Amino acid sequence: MNNHQKKVGMGQYSIGSSPETLKTTALGSCIGIAIYDSFNKIGGLIHIMLPKKNNNNSKVTKYADTGILFLINNMEKKGAQKNYMKATIAGGARMFDISTQNKKMQIGKRNIEAVKNILNNQQIEITGEDVGANYGRTMIFNLKNGEIVITSHQKKDKNFNLVNSRFNHHY
Repeated sequence: MNNHQKKVGMGQYSIGSSPETLKTTALGSCIGIAIYDSFNKIGGLIHIMLPKKNNNNSKVTKYADTGILFLINNMEKKGAQKNYMKATIAGGARMFDISTQNKKMQIGKRNIEAVKNILNNQQIEITGEDVGANYGRTMIFNLKNGEIVITSHQKKDKNFNLVNSRFNHHY
């Protein structure tokens, strides 16, 4: 592990800048959301566990509906600008073979839908994703160059870059 790597646990977030690297593991039904402002070189990573906060005593960073907005707000406090932000998401797997039509039990699928809706509502483009299926993932976010590597024991590594993606200003 390099000296500048920060680990982001379940229900946690981190914001940083070059030369830091942010890493989150155990992305099963949970989702890692990496957001990067390539103009100001500020990035954030959050590991959400559920789509919607259900009580007032819960930690906001566990949930997509409160955690993503919390991350964006705190990135802006550090100097990031939303019109330069882009995102990559990973996780949302169906980790257990439960044959059910009960949507409440489809946590991974519900997380994917919630994250995509929130980022769309915030006008933050998703430029890369590795979601769904039935395996866990690890997400490593290099704030020096905006590169994200998603690893898994099941599949080959996937690489995304939040700098060299199509630039889309949101005003």
